[in-house]
Amino acid sequence: MSNALTLISADIQGARDQFATVLADKSISFEREAGFAVQILGNSDYAMKAAMNNRQAVVDAVTNIAAIGISLNPAKKQAYLVPRGNKICLDISYMGLLDLAITSGSIMWGQAEMVYQNDRFSLQGFDKPPVHDRDPFDKERGEAVGAYVVVKTRDGDYLTTTMSISEINAIKGRSESGKKGSGPWHTDFNEMAKKTVIKRAYKLWPKTERLDAAIHHLNTDGGEGINFSEPQRGADWVDVEPMIAEALRTTSDADALAYWKNNCAKLKDQPKDFARLKEAISRHRIELQGSGIIENGDTGTQRQEPPSEGDGGYIPE
Repeated sequence: MSNALTLISADIQGARDQFATVLADKSISFEREAGFAVQILGNSDYAMKAAMNNRQAVVDAVTNIAAIGISLNPAKKQAYLVPRGNKICLDISYMGLLDLAITSGSIMWGQAEMVYQNDRFSLQGFDKPPVHDRDPFDKERGEAVGAYVVVKTRDGDYLTTTMSISEINAIKGRSESGKKGSGPWHTDFNEMAKKTVIKRAYKLWPKTERLDAAIHHLNTDGGEGINFSEPQRGADWVDVEPMIAEALRTTSDADALAYWKNNCAKLKDQPKDFARLKEAISRHRIELQGSGIIENGDTGTQRQEPPSEGDGGYIPE
């Protein structure tokens, strides 16, 4: 064993008590996770160099494994120790996030997938999962057009969240890791895209501390979060995500329309977020009206055809 690996192993062993104090899942063993950590770092000179550059970061990463309740077991593919910013960080995969959501009781089942140009994808409302017809072995599925995650709640409902490829790329461009010319956004785009749609969708799922901790870690220490200190986000900036979540909890077309009328003005200075809320409520109203009948907010009349994506007439400005 090299001198560097001996030092790092000793640092990790020294975190035993702290690991036990914050352990969220009693099935996770310190000895096993410490062994996985040493093996990961020992197999890469680049990772070992980053570990030696900031030895405390290694201890923090191992401690976060316990606090979040996730494993470095390579067979599970839940989490990894990766060099990032000249130090070692705990990285949680999209599969790790779904596993956390299931084991912590937020959902019963979940799946995230990419959608390609030649696939057939359609939403089926709240009581059914989406239809995604594709040949996973076809090498000619076209370019990626988006990603989605579908989960089944404890109440038996299916919740589906979608993101277009332009939305995913916008998040990539605003994240710290995405701005760099290297890193997971460039080496594992599909995995990051799935993780991104899960991070948006989880806001609509029943809350659990472990899942919240995992998302918070990824957005802060993990370096995947959006830089909220950007100048365009001043004191009057409004976060559209909670507004979308609240709008999607409405249970009738009339309530959804009323929410739009009462809240859209809050986003008058944020045109992109204004458009996002408008699109979310429009889609929600279509799903609430199983037949596609949408009330016109100005006249009270109805029309039978579901409006196209570019048609904003069914949501008044």
